[in-house]
Amino acid sequence: MTTLLERILPTVQKPARYVGGEYNQIVKDKAQVDVRVAFCFPDTYEIGMSNLGMRILYGVMNNQPGVWCERVFAPWGDMEEQMRKHNLPLWALESHDPVKDFDLIAFTVGYEMSYANILNMLNLAQVPLHAADRHDLKNIVFAGGACMYNPEPLADFIDFFSLGEGEDSTVEILDLYRKAKSEHWTKDQFLLEVSKIEGMYVPSFYEHTYNKDGTLKAITPKNGAPKTVTKRIVHDLDHAFYPTKDIVPSTEIVHDRTNLEVFRGCIRGCRFCQAGFTYRPLRPRSVEVLTQQAKEALEDSGNHEITLSSLSTSDYKQLEELANDLLDYCAPRKINLSLPSLRADNFSRELMEKVQKVRKSGLTFAPEAGTQRLRDAINKNVTEEEVLETCATAFEGGWSSVKLYFMLGLPTETDEDVLGIADLVYKILKTWREKATNRKRGCRISVATAYFVPKPFTPFQWEAQISPEEYTRRQRLLKEHMPAKSVDYKWHESSLSRLEAVLARGDRRLGAVLEHAVLHGAKLDGWDEYFRYDLWLDAFQACGIDPDFYTRERSEDELLPWDTIDVGVRKQFLQKERKAAYASTITPDCRTQCTGCGANLLYPEGPCDA
Repeated sequence: MTTLLERILPTVQKPARYVGGEYNQIVKDKAQVDVRVAFCFPDTYEIGMSNLGMRILYGVMNNQPGVWCERVFAPWGDMEEQMRKHNLPLWALESHDPVKDFDLIAFTVGYEMSYANILNMLNLAQVPLHAADRHDLKNIVFAGGACMYNPEPLADFIDFFSLGEGEDSTVEILDLYRKAKSEHWTKDQFLLEVSKIEGMYVPSFYEHTYNKDGTLKAITPKNGAPKTVTKRIVHDLDHAFYPTKDIVPSTEIVHDRTNLEVFRGCIRGCRFCQAGFTYRPLRPRSVEVLTQQAKEALEDSGNHEITLSSLSTSDYKQLEELANDLLDYCAPRKINLSLPSLRADNFSRELMEKVQKVRKSGLTFAPEAGTQRLRDAINKNVTEEEVLETCATAFEGGWSSVKLYFMLGLPTETDEDVLGIADLVYKILKTWREKATNRKRGCRISVATAYFVPKPFTPFQWEAQISPEEYTRRQRLLKEHMPAKSVDYKWHESSLSRLEAVLARGDRRLGAVLEHAVLHGAKLDGWDEYFRYDLWLDAFQACGIDPDFYTRERSEDELLPWDTIDVGVRKQFLQKERKAAYASTITPDCRTQCTGCGANLLYPEGPCDA
């Protein structure tokens, strides 16, 4: 650690964010290393260290001989102020070496509101922002993660994107880079070979041209780049890397527990959910592998809580068997087993009573909409009767608190649908009064509403986002009719979700807006303490770009910025699902009936294990 950093640390919040030295961090002999990777998470330490994907790829890269992958996180504002004041470049935690000294700079991106952090971290690292200004093999910047299926807003800054799951493709990237470095390739030579790896998108190899009305006219591949880039998936999760010897954080993080990933994909097909489509097909881990991984991870870390991670945990076929096996280990050791991502249509009181032996927590459900018509339109496949029966079962079992998540602004939503949320909450409160066996602490219902954001690769990717003014009107309408007693109602602010929608469906012309906003102070947009919508509005105005252009309804014939990317789900299927939404027609889940979305074509071993 530098003397300067030692002087700065006592002056900032949570200095443990910046020093490394944690149990299980990986430190290598530089003399034995020929490829160094700065693995960047564009948010704070406590957010990044909670990210299972980052932990997995950290292990995958460091398992490669001659490769040293080190972690880099975005500094909080007080540390950034000190860094700029003292000209201290951003560093990696394991070695404390500056990021600008690394061969590869990799970002894992899960949220559009972290885009500003990517540019700000490059700026703090004293690395040129524009890919075109980085001329050799040093400081090759690439990005992947759940948010990169529309990479275009970042196209000016990222040399290439790794699309899909990275356990296999990352190893191929590292092998290719080692070859390029040893043979003294040019950057262009390296990128040309990268573009031949399945799942790699090199934005400089695609020319975008526009019509007079601002819509995209054509996407033209260059240098032999493929017309479409297909995402990568891991076919056999039982043999995929899982970090059982995980880094133990030296300060509190958001999810301070062991995360056990039970499967990838989702059988449900909720029409608003990008992850439900982009993570297809469904691929589970076996009970035997999960149980062994859980025991090894808990024993090594000393964690007192383990959570089962997936998009819909209660859809795991062998959930009861897995829970029983884990409880046999966890209960005697006072380790809490947590089951998030529950659904009201397959809630098991017996199972929940088992897993809450160590510590009883509240229940969380996401009906998403207040009326059956709208739940059918979004293909939620949950009925009001199921929600009320589930709550009744929980209240009879001694639970007294429930969290409910909804969205406002969903396609086809009316005021009747908005008021339906208040009506459903009232019915849940009434159910508690009728069924509760534990009345000492009263009933606590937490309700949260989010502002619907249309996302690429969903049936709603063509939809308009309602205006902030209309969203505020609907939020106030709901608040006025919400039962006040025992209900805590919170809502997302409109400005953040509006910007998220712009970035989610943006094109590469937004690069100028991003750069302007960051150079004028935008950073840590996911944090209320730092988000400044006025900086972004000024950036749009300065660049002559209307943000409403990106939140408008789009024609199904319009060329979309992300049409170069193939996630396995056919556009024709998404269009069919959009029509079904307007008819309020449900589509069966994958376990009930295969709907032919196309994702199985990525899975040559056979149909997905729904």
